[in-house]
Amino acid sequence: MNLVEVKRISYYPPSKGYAVLLQEKDTNRSLPIIVGSNEAQAIALYLEGVDMPRPMTHDLLINVLDLLESDIKQVTIARMKNGTFFAEIEVSNSQVGDIMIDSRPSDAIAVALRTMTPIYVSDEVMERAGIDNLSTGSEIAETVSSDELLKETADEGSAIENLAEALEKAISEEEYEVAARLRDRIKQLEKKSTPQ
Repeated sequence: MNLVEVKRISYYPPSKGYAVLLQEKDTNRSLPIIVGSNEAQAIALYLEGVDMPRPMTHDLLINVLDLLESDIKQVTIARMKNGTFFAEIEVSNSQVGDIMIDSRPSDAIAVALRTMTPIYVSDEVMERAGIDNLSTGSEIAETVSSDELLKETADEGSAIENLAEALEKAISEEEYEVAARLRDRIKQLEKKSTPQ
């Protein structure tokens, strides 16, 4: 098993999606996983430390597990079949014991980031799909900051609404630096959606 961390999110033109780069700790080996824009946005929200005022899907799963007195022990990018990655979320419950929950890698990563749970990649997957010296950037065309990614949502109206709620929460909690970043994102989305 290889312990990894989310290094960055990059735009991947061939699939018009995003690659989440998982870098192995203390090495140059990385694993790019292609995810959709909605999944990439959820991951970017967690990387940015933005708390949404209402629970998102991953928050819902975490809340349900908490209510069932279960702990997420780790997530693993476990296997690969026909170019598709499969992940598992390992959950521990005092009544049932350890449970493995099948998951898409994007969901497993979002849950792991939200709960500060370690992310692992199986040896088999890292051997088959890992990339060395990814820092050259030649494998993935364009690195996208989480700020840019949050602007590129399919449904800009709901993104503005969600960000406005997060802005109100940040102001009420006196997190003014976060509030300023959210305000700027809202202005950029509004400008982008206004016909010229």
